[in-house]
Amino acid sequence: MMNLRLMIKWPKLILALLMTGFYTVTMAQDAPPRIAFVSAEKIFIESNMAKAAQSRLQNEFAKRQNEIRDGAQKIKAMAEKLDKEAAVMPEAERVRRQRELADFDRDLQRKNRELNDDANQRNAEERAKIAERANTAIRQIAEQRKIDVIFQEPPAYLNPRLDITDEVIRVLNSSK
Repeated sequence: MMNLRLMIKWPKLILALLMTGFYTVTMAQDAPPRIAFVSAEKIFIESNMAKAAQSRLQNEFAKRQNEIRDGAQKIKAMAEKLDKEAAVMPEAERVRRQRELADFDRDLQRKNRELNDDANQRNAEERAKIAERANTAIRQIAEQRKIDVIFQEPPAYLNPRLDITDEVIRVLNSSK
């Protein structure tokens, strides 16, 4: 009788031990995922590529910005002159100069909108180039450090040791 009970329990005991061993081996092989974080905005501000792009954009649009600034000063001067002389000038002359001032202002606003649109488009193009190079650097770092997941959105809390942004910037700055 004792042998029969032992014979019935023995396969269950062996199965339980095998399952425990299998689970332990499986858990040992599954290391926790390695994660990291990258601040894309910091890359767009601090990398040499970003600084060079910002400089190129400023140079590219400086002339148009100066023209708009000069036009705004001219409008201001024209408006002040019109205000001073309006009381003594004929009605037709005053209306003509007001219309001229309004046309000039409208044209300046159009130029300003066009400048902003062009600058935004060029900025997006430059950021896309930086993002492409940064993604290559991020993949390179992930492969070297065997990182499983890299997040780009800022979390509520981040342990500084998980932030690899400075490393990505160093790789970007060292590559040409």
